Amino acid sequence: MLKKALLSAGAAVALVAGLLVGITTPSQAATSLACDIYAAGGTPCVAAHSTTRALYAAYNGPLYQVRRSSDNTTRDIGLLSAGGYANAATQDSFCANTTCLITIIYDQSGRNNRLTQAPPGGFSGPAPGGYDNLAVATAAPTMINGHKAYGVYVAPGTGYRNNSTNGVAKGDQPEGMYAVFDGTHYNGGCCFDYGNAETNSRDNGNGTMEAIYFGNIKVWGYGTGNGPWVMADLENGLFSGVNPGYNANDPTVNHRYLTAIIKGEPNHWAIRAGNAQSGSLSTYYNGPRPNVSGYNPMKKEGAIILGIGGDNSNGSAGTFYEGVMTSGYPSDATENAVQADIVAAGYTTSSGGGGTPGTLTPGSSISLRATTSCCTTRYIRHQNDQVITSVITSSSSSLDKSDASWIVRSGLAGSSCLSFESRNYPGDYLRHQNYQLYRQHNDGSTLFAADATFCPQAGKSGQGTSLASYNFPTRFIRHYNNIVYIASNGGSNSFDSATSWAADVSWSVDQPWA
Repeated sequence: MLKKALLSAGAAVALVAGLLVGITTPSQAATSLACDIYAAGGTPCVAAHSTTRALYAAYNGPLYQVRRSSDNTTRDIGLLSAGGYANAATQDSFCANTTCLITIIYDQSGRNNRLTQAPPGGFSGPAPGGYDNLAVATAAPTMINGHKAYGVYVAPGTGYRNNSTNGVAKGDQPEGMYAVFDGTHYNGGCCFDYGNAETNSRDNGNGTMEAIYFGNIKVWGYGTGNGPWVMADLENGLFSGVNPGYNANDPTVNHRYLTAIIKGEPNHWAIRAGNAQSGSLSTYYNGPRPNVSGYNPMKKEGAIILGIGGDNSNGSAGTFYEGVMTSGYPSDATENAVQADIVAAGYTTSSGGGGTPGTLTPGSSISLRATTSCCTTRYIRHQNDQVITSVITSSSSSLDKSDASWIVRSGLAGSSCLSFESRNYPGDYLRHQNYQLYRQHNDGSTLFAADATFCPQAGKSGQGTSLASYNFPTRFIRHYNNIVYIASNGGSNSFDSATSWAADVSWSVDQPWA
């Protein structure tokens, strides 16, 4: 295994300074990207995953693979150019008018440590055979250096894994890892992780994992504020510091794009994090391994997980854009240069594509009009507590106009998505329950927040906006026989019918009637 000692301290400083000079211009792919920087620092990447960009300046292979539901065919999504950004147009064309799932996240390191659908483990998954669900390919749109791309949106039950890896640290071997997450998409479920885990998908005891955790669960460790926190999942504990429990130096962090780092070597490990859009990294912990039995020495097994715990615990939520694992313990200077590269990549929020999602601005009032050819005068409205579509015109009653008007709010379950408050019943929101939509009062629960949050995407029919359920991301707001549901494209329910599904889930965002 390569050691950081391969470089003298003076050479390392000069190297990092040179790399920083080479990555200050975000207008084009940098000459040295994250894994080039790690390699130059003596701690090369042994796994490099991203759905948004290349992590090596010379990489020109596929980033990920999608499978569409209409015919179950697959397509690799590559780059616009070597060392560049994802070719999202390939995905948009391939997945038009249907739902695509991310089936493979390729490894750019050349070691074939790709991530695929997580198999059953100590906790079984919700998909057939106990596997975890796959992420909807369009559920996490983003922009990166002015280019459209998509992240990996992990709803509870979603997970990726590789139990047969090449070159990933085992036992007490040193390693580092970083990931870029959506800092506003999280929950208190166990466990939204990226990193090193057990090779049999089961809990094999203290110290058999070393992974980045992001969320606000407080069962094991926690930091200041209400969370979320960056912590380390070392198995049978989420650690914010040297021991289970509270670490006053581990703050709540909720940057829209978050860089999170965990690294470990014999009897020493650290937590670092920062804003992936600007600024430098901060160190939240740097010290010895937990003094609880089993963590010194570590017994890492070398599998790689994303979105789940080591035993396949899959109640978590989060969004992943990119991440790597290294051979050897990276220096702070190397990580600081990687952070500068991430900032230079230019992550920004997406308008969702197609123009109209950009009008869904929190605080604005809107009406949502059907775009299906039969129904272009019908709007989503509440009638008592039920949500239906009705014909609304300038001659409609003031009550009908108010019932068809909604105030756009930042998503109750995550600010990267949206919620819709009733115009004439303040505190009441559009919410799904048993797949049907209702107007209900916000009871403050986590379940209500998730049920009342929807994520905008470009309209599935090629026009308007489609709104995916936050906690059922393969289901979109749909009108069917004038009743409004969250519906999948095909399924056992009548309202899941594939007939005219793309049009029925595409909505025109109009000026409010009231």
